[in-house]
Amino acid sequence: MTQTSTDPDRPVALITGASRGLGAALAETLAAKGWHIVALARTTGALEELDDRIKAAGGSATLVPVDVTNDDAMRQICLSVHQRWGRVDLWAHTAVHVPPLSPAGHIAVKDWDKTLATTLRTTGTLIPMIEPLLRASTQPLALFFDDAAWRAAAGGTAKFFGAYGAAKAGQIVLARAWAAENARIQDNLAPRVVIDTPAAMPTATRARFFPGEDRATLTPCAQEAARIVSGLGL
Repeated sequence: MTQTSTDPDRPVALITGASRGLGAALAETLAAKGWHIVALARTTGALEELDDRIKAAGGSATLVPVDVTNDDAMRQICLSVHQRWGRVDLWAHTAVHVPPLSPAGHIAVKDWDKTLATTLRTTGTLIPMIEPLLRASTQPLALFFDDAAWRAAAGGTAKFFGAYGAAKAGQIVLARAWAAENARIQDNLAPRVVIDTPAAMPTATRARFFPGEDRATLTPCAQEAARIVSGLGL
């Protein structure tokens, strides 16, 4: 971990997929409100740029370059977080893999494997790793994000989004199950699980889905991050 100085009493936000897009915007928004950010992503350069922006605004962050599909690395990271802070107050999970859009009959096996591993399987493996850190907080919160892009207007799945849509739908079903399970626990330690559906934003993911789209019509990531943080009262 690469860490900037931090007050141990600051709330701690763990953001998986923090290097760009909504993950980075959430990191900057929360850091500006006094949170310490533990930022996880594969791209070291993008994490360092995020850290520069956070520090320039007076915030603090710990950078963790990692592939979140690496179970052993993630276990070690969770152990390190426990040893350093003893808890996580917020987990925001924005890490996904976006495969090429493709007819269902032409989805490459390698695209299936990477999409399911990053978007669905990792969610399932991280919940039991991070839940104990959340339960050590007095107000634990886990935050997931649905994506309207893969859904057709009629409520089905848009054509060519089969691989991404299947993985994303599975992730959201898992998050909803975790939310329902925690709602039945009669104590203050059960993490509150929130699923948000952000507005369309000018992210790299969106550009892969709709390359000819007028990005000026989309909602800036910083604006969506501010809405989410404000709506949650953070």
